[in-house]
Amino acid sequence: MVADKRPSREVDRIENAQNDDGGTAHFAAERGHAATDKHGQPLVQFDPKAEARLRWKIDLYVIPTVAILYLFCFIDRANIGNAKIAGLEKDLHMSGYDYNILLSIFSISYIIFEIPSNIMCKLIGPGWFIPAISLCFGGCSVATAFVTTKSQACGVRFLLGIFEAGMMPGIAYYLSRWYRRSELTFRLSLYIVMSPLAGAFGGLLASGILTLPHFGSLTSWRMIFAIEGIITIALSLIAFITLTDRPATARWLTEEERDLAIARVKSERVATTEVLDGIDKKKLLMGMSNPITLSTALIFMLNNVTVQGLAFFTPTIVRTIYPLKSTVQQQLYTVPPYITGAFFTLLFPLISWKLDRRQIIIMACCPMVMVGYVMFLATESPEARYGAVFLVASSCFAMGPMTNAQVSANVISETARSSAIGLNVMMGNVGGLVSTWSFLPWDAPNYHIGNGLNLATSGTCLVVATFVLLWMNKDNGRRDGRSIEEELSGMSKEDVQDLDWKHPAFRWKP
Repeated sequence: MVADKRPSREVDRIENAQNDDGGTAHFAAERGHAATDKHGQPLVQFDPKAEARLRWKIDLYVIPTVAILYLFCFIDRANIGNAKIAGLEKDLHMSGYDYNILLSIFSISYIIFEIPSNIMCKLIGPGWFIPAISLCFGGCSVATAFVTTKSQACGVRFLLGIFEAGMMPGIAYYLSRWYRRSELTFRLSLYIVMSPLAGAFGGLLASGILTLPHFGSLTSWRMIFAIEGIITIALSLIAFITLTDRPATARWLTEEERDLAIARVKSERVATTEVLDGIDKKKLLMGMSNPITLSTALIFMLNNVTVQGLAFFTPTIVRTIYPLKSTVQQQLYTVPPYITGAFFTLLFPLISWKLDRRQIIIMACCPMVMVGYVMFLATESPEARYGAVFLVASSCFAMGPMTNAQVSANVISETARSSAIGLNVMMGNVGGLVSTWSFLPWDAPNYHIGNGLNLATSGTCLVVATFVLLWMNKDNGRRDGRSIEEELSGMSKEDVQDLDWKHPAFRWKP
């Protein structure tokens, strides 16, 4: 979609500043204040109070809709765990690895359609694309209530993966249209926090639904899928009206606010004057080949072995810890760890926003997860193992906003950003596929294999994140010695823009 061509005083100031600097401006815009040239001198100074008012207004209009949609996206994905202990396996005659296969089917379609979905989101526009896929996966959830065989359940889960594939990267890409680099991490957390809240709310909702005698002709676990799917469909229809595609089309912003919203985003993009550029193969590849995208995607893949494992198996793990409790009580025991996870999913990105740093926070997320899985392996005490669930949940969910913000901060063009976020989330769901086989029936009740695997992945995350931070600092030092004028000599404006993160004025943002 093409941005509106209305005159913009703030945008003109940015473009003029870039032109005056010969196309080599380095718009650091550190801590949400001023854009600077390659010498560190301010090019454009925004009024901090005007920015704060605009940021608050965007928060109120944009965040609630995407957060609620993502909440039910995760509920519609993870409610399979609640349905499992409510009789799904018995009614569909599942045994052995059938449940793991059912989970894997979802992850396979999710992985395949991740990057294509984010490209489609850019082409169609997130204001239409996000509500549309939400409507579709809500329908898939309702359809799950009527399956009678394992094959039917697998087919519906495959479709669910197709439609949910675009949700997490699509929203991350959408928010990058509205916020500065330093601001984006916390805003990503405001919708990704719905992952742990979905675990908590999903457990409460499932336990409440299961107290109903029936829902129409449906009973037991089938009611969970039907009711939660209908809620998703209703919210999706509302989102078609409430979700604004981009700042240039926001009727709830004044002309001056639209100008400022566009200029703020443009001020951080080295050697480019386009807010919404066209789809370009070279830029798509630049986003996916970016060293920080690749390393961060590896971290997110390893972390998602834990995140998706918690989503799918927490009810099962709680049942092994408290086998004598009723099904409803077991559902309720899954709630407190997710509440803890939600708190830290907001806390870590909030710290990141204030520091305008992401890599060190990614590193800080790993130790508590490692300690939690050490406790799972070291003791069979129900109290200690239940406490370990809290430690794991407290850190692993924060990796979602942290990694997506990190890949977004370290590319320039919007096209590169869409492919980078898409690759990051796709790799995360490769980890989700691994997680479906991390807790195997024969490994119950202590799940030494699953817990050992998660300890290994969290430890590897810490090692990789530390190495990447050291490399970013070293490479920035190397870039400081490069001659911008020499390297850009003879290049056209289009060639300079295609350089993206290879532009000599670009610096990695740790």
